[in-house]
Amino acid sequence: MLEWISNPEAWIALITLTSLEIVLGIDNIIFISILVGRLPESQRNKGRILGLSLAMITRILLLLSLTWIMKLTSPLFTIYSLEISGRDLILLIGGLFLLAKSTHEIHHSLEGPEETKQVKSKVSFSSVLIQIALLDIVFSLDSVITAVGLAKDVEVMIIAIIIAVIVMMLSAKALGEFVDSHPTIKMLALSFLILVGVSLIGEGFDMHIPKGYIYFAMAFSIGVELLNLKMRKKGADKIKLKKVLVE
Repeated sequence: MLEWISNPEAWIALITLTSLEIVLGIDNIIFISILVGRLPESQRNKGRILGLSLAMITRILLLLSLTWIMKLTSPLFTIYSLEISGRDLILLIGGLFLLAKSTHEIHHSLEGPEETKQVKSKVSFSSVLIQIALLDIVFSLDSVITAVGLAKDVEVMIIAIIIAVIVMMLSAKALGEFVDSHPTIKMLALSFLILVGVSLIGEGFDMHIPKGYIYFAMAFSIGVELLNLKMRKKGADKIKLKKVLVE
């Protein structure tokens, strides 16, 4: 069971897989941060921890069901010569869920403080956890498929997932607070989730969108937004300086 410890390839796989799990989990952290941002301040940190714990449990359970996961690729039915498998259905449902939820969040973000306040008061802790759990299933599928492709030992996969989730738990609060304090970042993150949703739907219909294009689009957008934040900060500092000089 622990033979992999003496295998250098297993350690390389562990390091590589842990890094990939963290990268693949970034969009999950952002979405969790947005969802828990609608909870009262006192419940947000608890929501992040429980949400990421659900993500870890979901991924480990899927790993322990490898046989079932591999069967998801067999066609269930055909639509206009397009074969739809169980994996395709999960990707399609997950993509539609991301599109609907992201659009819903953008709508409420643009309604104004009064409307947003009313919406926040209606959101329950359990409903947020249910939404996080549904999202985790979608993101966990890609994560597990990546793990299966990179590592041979189930133990290595589980350890990589646990380490990645611990890293995400440590950074979730800081990332969540950053997103909450910068509305434009939140809107950008929601736009990314729409992009991911479209990508999942494309994958479900066997239209493979190269991940490099998606990552480049995200990186470019983040770069532009960071420049905008820097320029706004400089502008705010200049205004403060002028006020001090006037006084």
